[in-house]
Amino acid sequence: NVSSDDFSVMVFPDVQEKQKTQICLTKEIIHKIGFTNEALELVSYSTENACADLREITGIEIKPVLGEGRLSIQVPTSWLEYSDATWSPSSHWDEGIAGFMLDYNISSTLTSYNHRDDADYTTYNGSAGFNYGAWRLRSDYQGYRQNSFTNKKSQSEDLSLSRVYAYRNIKSWRSTLSVGENYIFSDIFDSWKYIGFGLQSDDRMLPPKLRGYSQQITGIAETNAQVRVSQQGRVLYESSVPAGNFTISDLDTFIKGKLDVEIIEQNGKIKTFQVDTANVPFLTRPGQVRYKFSTGRPINYDHDVDGPGFVHTELSWGVNNHWSLYGGGVAAENYGAMSVGIGRDLFQYGALSADVTQSVASFKHDASQQGKSWRFSYSKEFSDINAELSFAGYRFSEEKFLTMNQFLAKSRNDDWFNREKELYTITFNKNITGLNTSLSTQYSYQTYWNSKERNYYSLSIHNSFDVLDYKHISTGLSLSRTDYNGQIDDAFYFRVSLPFSNGHLSYSNNISDNNISQQVGYSSYNKENSSSYSLNAGVNSEGSGNTQGTFSAYYSRPLKWSNISANVYSSEGNYTSFGASATGGITLTTKGGGLHSGGFNGSTRLLVDTNGVENITIDNGKVKTNRWGKGVLTNVPSYYRNRASVDVKKLLENTEAKRPVVEFVLTEGAIGYRKFEILKGIKLYANIRLSDHKYPPFGASVRNENGVEIGIVSDQGLAWITGVSPDEDMLIQWGNKSCKAKVPDVTSGSEVILPCI
Repeated sequence: NVSSDDFSVMVFPDVQEKQKTQICLTKEIIHKIGFTNEALELVSYSTENACADLREITGIEIKPVLGEGRLSIQVPTSWLEYSDATWSPSSHWDEGIAGFMLDYNISSTLTSYNHRDDADYTTYNGSAGFNYGAWRLRSDYQGYRQNSFTNKKSQSEDLSLSRVYAYRNIKSWRSTLSVGENYIFSDIFDSWKYIGFGLQSDDRMLPPKLRGYSQQITGIAETNAQVRVSQQGRVLYESSVPAGNFTISDLDTFIKGKLDVEIIEQNGKIKTFQVDTANVPFLTRPGQVRYKFSTGRPINYDHDVDGPGFVHTELSWGVNNHWSLYGGGVAAENYGAMSVGIGRDLFQYGALSADVTQSVASFKHDASQQGKSWRFSYSKEFSDINAELSFAGYRFSEEKFLTMNQFLAKSRNDDWFNREKELYTITFNKNITGLNTSLSTQYSYQTYWNSKERNYYSLSIHNSFDVLDYKHISTGLSLSRTDYNGQIDDAFYFRVSLPFSNGHLSYSNNISDNNISQQVGYSSYNKENSSSYSLNAGVNSEGSGNTQGTFSAYYSRPLKWSNISANVYSSEGNYTSFGASATGGITLTTKGGGLHSGGFNGSTRLLVDTNGVENITIDNGKVKTNRWGKGVLTNVPSYYRNRASVDVKKLLENTEAKRPVVEFVLTEGAIGYRKFEILKGIKLYANIRLSDHKYPPFGASVRNENGVEIGIVSDQGLAWITGVSPDEDMLIQWGNKSCKAKVPDVTSGSEVILPCI
């Protein structure tokens, strides 16, 4: 078994020493083992399809384990590429199989107002795509539909493709190549949309401990809300959250630059703030080079060319254990930008980086502009006190400094954009293990040359404790302030919960915009089907003195065809809002397919096959196979060593898993395929007899019509046979001989005599 793929290996007598055997390993198997390039150069073949000669690789031992039907290959680690428990070298990576996918995320709200027209609003986004070999074709889409129910019904809707592109990995370069419409994802420059091609090193192809990180986003929802994270109008993440504080920590690591965060409350209120995902100090490991290269033409939301051709480059080099150098440039007609920076590892004192960017721009009907932008970042993990500080970071831009986006806007005589002046972002996280307490704080401050400042800061404290017979009581306190274009929104949230029956009782207090909301509630989680629900009732007091009773409910459950949620919120005398959302998709291949939950942006997934047996649960209920014995496991980490297993304790009667666990390492966007050996049918205790009334020899293999081994003959022709159906043909094999037997019409567990002809 190499990389969880099964290979047939030829074994034949040694020409020189008849008592020994020779093992034939083909070139395909050799390249799956994970040898270093140095070791591969020592392997020789007499012809293209011949057996490998491994005598030049010292220390290698090859032994057949006939009782287990496998081959043991022991190789000194010096001849193998690096691997660990969660990562395998590129020789083990699986590009998957060809197929089509369509992922969706739909959210709909119907609001009935007491004093004005009812309305409904539906948003949807996702990706469609096709895989062939290492290539992935993707098209991201998003849209909405809005209705207002008046005497004359009004309606508005929109559907757009945010980008259409193709990409593939280049394993030998640890890089990703993309063509078509895409975005500049930069560690140095702002992001913009373009059509062309790009090539960049991909940290996801490195061992996990060498990879980067993704930004966390925290906030407070006053009601059941929809949280949307976007960049330049493209939705990157969208999810429904119940009332209270929330944390988004599963953004893709490749997302860089400013992110727009919207909290869309059920009452129609929208809170907006920005998060800067500037990396912690830009350090690269010694001797390692990271790069990005893009060229093409800028385009707008309507896919029209919106500027001159450009070339964009970035490079980071790890000089040694202490220093890293990095920089980049953007070159276009009438615009140029150049950046240079340095990173320093201060070891026990943390890490920092600093860089400066110079831009030069000229315009037909305006004076040329040039300016500089300075940036400083710092990060420190205090392992002795279990805390982490990031100052990521401080940036100051001169008034005439222009980003590529600002240059394009000004070239269109569109001076709507804000000219950034100062920006700094600080985050601090602390775990107090002795007190079961965690603390998190974030502060972001942005000023502009031509508009009002914006800032956002938050503080969250969570604690868990016991009181007398009450265990695992938890409390949470969150404070935040958002100052966006002069509009200040303060929020305070406090919650305490304690176990009760099969769930938790809770009390919460939420203060926002002079509104005070107090809630009591009950929530529960069902481990059997991973569903959860919450019920809340309370009072909302407005600053004007009005007081209304409120009621809300939230339910979510992952189904095998979709992740669904439903919610309701009612404010006495004002409105009642009903909401629902579904996230899922469909994946189709030549091996089969089906509807599934999860999946977003055409991400990596695994098609599992259970030999046509339906209702087989996999990975603790994440997947349940359909009537054709197929299921799709979504949100699979790319380039990680993953494992999927049958929930053997949930197997139905007369069902057995001969191969309940599979391993796989999939490349980005792949549709992997793995087959579990599942047998369904009766079980027999058989005495197999040949036509001459003798017995097949000890160790003879009993196989079904699909060639799957369903039993092994022991002494006197006895065999325990599983997963067969009446009138099914079986093949008994030993050496180069075989015979056939037919399953009689008996009940499971019967003892039978099977003639084998």
